[in-house]
Amino acid sequence: MLLIPCPWCGPRAQIEFTYGGDADVRRPKDAMAATGAAWHDYVYLRDNPRGSHDEIWQHSAGCRRWLRLTRDTLTHAIIDSAPPTKEPPS
Repeated sequence: MLLIPCPWCGPRAQIEFTYGGDADVRRPKDAMAATGAAWHDYVYLRDNPRGSHDEIWQHSAGCRRWLRLTRDTLTHAIIDSAPPTKEPPS
């Protein structure tokens, strides 16, 4: 089990959180003008990174806030936890 450090509540068990997805996926800017292919890519295509990866999680059984978690996908080690407004890595 992961021990996830909530920026507001402190370290909590993984079962208190809900995974929200890849933090770096961007929705099409103009939803009405986006093509079917653009929506397909947004909804279905995901990278499967090896190593450090940014994810969005919700502390659903706690403060109910969303957070941005940086996790190593090989070891599951948590590298960083911050509010979701943190700038994505360059």
